[in-house]
Amino acid sequence: MKKIFITLLLIVCSFAVEAQELVWQTDLNKAVAISEKSKKPMLLFFTGSDWCGWCIRLQKEVLKTPEFTKWANENVVLLELDFPRRTPQLPEIQKQNNELQQFFGIKGYPTVWFVNTSMVDNKLNFEKLGSTGYVAGGPAAWIGGANEIIKKK
Repeated sequence: MKKIFITLLLIVCSFAVEAQELVWQTDLNKAVAISEKSKKPMLLFFTGSDWCGWCIRLQKEVLKTPEFTKWANENVVLLELDFPRRTPQLPEIQKQNNELQQFFGIKGYPTVWFVNTSMVDNKLNFEKLGSTGYVAGGPAAWIGGANEIIKKK
């Protein structure tokens, strides 16, 4: 009886963990479609995932925490714009990421932009809400700053 209970508990917990996972889009068009459907702003995460120490630290201290997962699922659509040095990337993703890097004037990593999007004359327009980067103090400090940015909309 104990084994059955433990097995059921593990199964239920695995579903709960799955439900809390984040989905990071890598394709701008998919992210825009989700953002428009959900009426949530987009979080654009410019990162050097396999070489940038501050990016890795932001991931570890904030973006991979349960607090951030809960907040992100309720408030934003996630788009990762990666600039790896060792990890292969599809040419169309490289092109997309480079164009967005230029458009947003990214000079360093990590940089996080919050934006709303709209289509005007068949062109994608970005309404820049604000940007941030690594913030010391863990998920509470980072989320507090992010809330200030997205509440401006």
